[in-house]
Amino acid sequence: MPGLTSPPSPAGDTAALRAALTASDYTVDGVEDLLGDLASAALRREQTVPARRVLTARSGDPRATLAALFVLGAQQSRAAVDTALPGVRTAGAEALGLVRSAGHDDGDPVRAVVDLRPYAATDAGGPVQWWLASDLGELATSRRLAADHVLGAGGASTTLAQVTVRDRVGRVLDLGTGCGIQALHAARHADAVVGTDISHRALDFARFNVALNAAAADVELREGSMLEPVADERFDLVVSNPPFVITPRSGAAGAAVASALGEFEYRDGGRAADDLVRDLITGVGQVLAPGGVAQMLVNWEHRRGEPWTDRVGAWLDASGLDGWVIERELLDPAEYAETWIRDGGTTPEREPDAWEAAYGAWLDDFAARDVEAVGFGLVTLRRPSDGGTPDGRLRRLEEHHGTLRQPLGAHLAASLAAHEWLAARDDAVLSTERLVVAGDVTEERYLTPGAADPNVVIVRQGDGLGRGIQASTGLAAFVGVCDGELTVAQIVGALAALLDVGADDLAAELLPAVRGLVRDGFLAPA
Repeated sequence: MPGLTSPPSPAGDTAALRAALTASDYTVDGVEDLLGDLASAALRREQTVPARRVLTARSGDPRATLAALFVLGAQQSRAAVDTALPGVRTAGAEALGLVRSAGHDDGDPVRAVVDLRPYAATDAGGPVQWWLASDLGELATSRRLAADHVLGAGGASTTLAQVTVRDRVGRVLDLGTGCGIQALHAARHADAVVGTDISHRALDFARFNVALNAAAADVELREGSMLEPVADERFDLVVSNPPFVITPRSGAAGAAVASALGEFEYRDGGRAADDLVRDLITGVGQVLAPGGVAQMLVNWEHRRGEPWTDRVGAWLDASGLDGWVIERELLDPAEYAETWIRDGGTTPEREPDAWEAAYGAWLDDFAARDVEAVGFGLVTLRRPSDGGTPDGRLRRLEEHHGTLRQPLGAHLAASLAAHEWLAARDDAVLSTERLVVAGDVTEERYLTPGAADPNVVIVRQGDGLGRGIQASTGLAAFVGVCDGELTVAQIVGALAALLDVGADDLAAELLPAVRGLVRDGFLAPA
């Protein structure tokens, strides 16, 4: 039922804890090596039986003790915890707010109060290995989440970290910091980071995680809603995994969900439909410095009779910023309802009445606005360094539901830089430039059996978004000779003579395509 309460958040000196976790090899690689491929894969699917079997069999290993305690929520003996946390022991972990012990004897049971697990990722700045504290999830507690639940690093958090531009910057804003994972990533390439959240409890966890993993970093944490805590300030980068979930808010549907599920601070922003996302996109420019970039993972509605690109495109126009939206996933209303009802720990098996009430309310809410589907994806915004003009702004809205080669941050940064480079060059100036083919680009040729010439040529990139462009004979030949030696005009002139066409006509055909290839990273200035 709504109203579940959470234990106090952890706090205290983390230096000894960091040393103990390192000494016990409580790392992603260390735990996966202990579990093996089968149990590790099952655990990623939130299936615990294989992991429990392995951890029970390896109970003397400190990694087994810590994984069973903090990931699976299984009680461990005081003696085992003492061994697994040298220099900290059960008493120190209890003082930090990580565990509770039933007594002081070696055999007395110890239970975790929070989830504390190793974290490893690779962003555009390279690999990282940390430990993250958050609230124990349904996997460990077998019950629905509390309203003030603090999430660890889930799939969306990892994705945002991987797609974020990692250029060296002065100030970064992590809007909706949660357990602080984006602030930690940002601290690696920023002089100062400000993390904000409406949840005081989330800020406590973020403070603990920063102290545990980046004690020397300049990270300031502030409580407040959305952009309010940083009004009148400017940042070079804003990252946000905001509470974007589209939850019924008004009328009978809103009342039904509130009664059945309650609200969750980490995901429910208190706004109807996708208004929170709209307001964030249109308002974040107020805190961006010239040249500053904002990146966020969000939802938006697909409404009957209105292309989503028109709705979200209008938000980009209203922002006055360069804007690039990549839709990564699309869910129908039923799939969306199921995803977020389960996310809070409610299941049809455990709470059938609450499940049915919430499910119906979600469908009613979407039907009231003619919502046919909900898109999920990445929004990248930038304040042009020179103010820019509407005609010169970046405005891209596209669907890319396939696989990506992560981390994507460097590719996005290069594409933003390419847009600025192209915007400063008309076709006459572009024709004087020399271009080179990116190292990840390949060419695919498809021929009818027995034919001498291909009828389809695909130029494909192996990095970034993995785009494939069907190229004309002239464009394929152009790309093939871009080695930095000849200018664009010289290549066009040579190809025109070879193909027996007018140079001006060929330039009119090729230059727009060449601009697209530069923008998307197939070609780069020499």
